[in-house]
Amino acid sequence: MGNRLSKIATRTGDAGTTGLGDGSRIDKDAVRIQALGDVDELNSHIGLLLCEILPDALREELLTIQHDLFDLGGELCIPGYVLIHEAHVIRLDTLLAKYNAELPPLKEFILPGGSRAAAQAHICRTICRRAERTMITLGKTETLNAAPRQYVNRLSDLLFVLARVLNRFAGGTDVLWEKERPREM
Repeated sequence: MGNRLSKIATRTGDAGTTGLGDGSRIDKDAVRIQALGDVDELNSHIGLLLCEILPDALREELLTIQHDLFDLGGELCIPGYVLIHEAHVIRLDTLLAKYNAELPPLKEFILPGGSRAAAQAHICRTICRRAERTMITLGKTETLNAAPRQYVNRLSDLLFVLARVLNRFAGGTDVLWEKERPREM
């Protein structure tokens, strides 16, 4: 990689544009840049989740996901470039099956919460859903590969499941939504 990032403050974005990986410039509020930002924010929040005490296997899986998200950002940064493939989606499907098998069936809606790690996984899930929505919006005006969109869809599902797993890992359970819970008006 050499000295690829030797100068961080370039001042080239002062006019409200930023450079893409293909050398072109685009407005910083373009949908493509919003999608990149959402993926970057998700990756940052997964980094925060990794600061928690986690099962070793899950830690390694989340690190792999972080690398995938960095690649996804690269794909979004270079129009027409492909870095995320069906194999990435299949890997998430495998993780979903693995972790779902350990959980009791849900009979009620759950609230984001429980342990700190589970709550952080829920934050990651909601950011992932936003990234997915932004990528769908981008796909309405520009050609995008299907695998990245499928990847973030599966990842949000996986993050929901992992929140449940992390509550159990911490010795707790899901925080259930109580339909009949009294509410002050």
